[in-house]
Amino acid sequence: MQISINKSEIKPFSSLKITGSKSESNRVLLLQALYKGLKINNLSNSDDSQLMQAALASDSSTVDIHHAGTAMRFLTAYFATRSGITTTLTGSSRMQERPIKILVEALNSLGASITYTKNEGYPPLLIEGKSLTDNKVYLKANVSSQYISALLLIAPTLSKGLSLYLEGKITSVPYIKMTLSLLEELGVQTAFDGQIISVLPFAEDINKTFTVESDWSSASYFYSIVALSPIGTQIDLSAYKPNSLQGDAVLKNIYKELGVESSFNETTLSLKKLAEPQSKQLTLDLANAPDIAQTIAVTCLGLEIGCNLTGLHTLKIKETDRLVALQNEIKKLGTSIEITDNSLHLKSPNKLNSSIHIATYNDHRMAMAFAPLGLKTQLFIDDADVVSKSYPDFWSDLSALGFELN
Repeated sequence: MQISINKSEIKPFSSLKITGSKSESNRVLLLQALYKGLKINNLSNSDDSQLMQAALASDSSTVDIHHAGTAMRFLTAYFATRSGITTTLTGSSRMQERPIKILVEALNSLGASITYTKNEGYPPLLIEGKSLTDNKVYLKANVSSQYISALLLIAPTLSKGLSLYLEGKITSVPYIKMTLSLLEELGVQTAFDGQIISVLPFAEDINKTFTVESDWSSASYFYSIVALSPIGTQIDLSAYKPNSLQGDAVLKNIYKELGVESSFNETTLSLKKLAEPQSKQLTLDLANAPDIAQTIAVTCLGLEIGCNLTGLHTLKIKETDRLVALQNEIKKLGTSIEITDNSLHLKSPNKLNSSIHIATYNDHRMAMAFAPLGLKTQLFIDDADVVSKSYPDFWSDLSALGFELN
């Protein structure tokens, strides 16, 4: 599906309800599978969370999670603990290029039985579920926090709990803290001290309802839209928490530098354009929130300011190599951009080229990050239905704001 965005003007005031956080949803879905008394409200309607639900409910010996990277990591740990059940866990061709060796080695060191059915270090995986007897594991901490969260989510079900020793600089710390906070809400005792995370065993029956907060990474696109709109434009989003567990809530601080004020009225988050950016250059370390890098880079492009973004090493192992994809598409629009293995450098943009086709690389965030540029120029988003991975209602919500879509 291709979507054409004519150069648009949005309404001065709009309000939207955003689906539950994919990150929180996938974590509580796994916890629900482990603790049957847990109920969930405001679950994400994303493809990823639906795939996660289907996989957890499946009695098939082969589970295909397609492009859902979080599900691959979390389910590898989950199926490793299902005693007496053998599962082949596979995914899309891109998923079979995304490394998982660090997590597999960690689980096997705890007593799991996981082997590769094709290429070593990559899915598909043959997982023979068993009781994991060891309780200490060492893990490189600078690759993906999802490996760490996968281990933490199963930790309270292990007979001795888990002590996780992290090696190197820890990436995406807010996502690790989100996982620990969710465990603590269940009643699990945890500790995060320096490079060591400890989780005690927890086998109690629970009767609890968890309400998933709306997704801050989805909110990022509306921050971008407000930043690219006239002063006075306001969009209200629900349902959000002032003290969010999500790392991407740092958007509040980042977009303040780009003229957007954030305020709360109970669970309604109001975004209002107060001013144009004062600086011609934005410099950020996004090691704790790399998923919003695409949105920020495109916002700066639309505002005609440069940016230097670092801490982006995890973007190379996402749905696509996001740094290369960003470079390719921003160049099409007429602006110079340089990338390294962990950074992006956007020079002060020229006037945007018009009627450009934006390729999405099977990556939902590529489609959504570039869409706000429809406020500045006409463009086409190729394979636009890829947004269903995290935000199925994205295009209808943009239309409700006043974007002219065909």
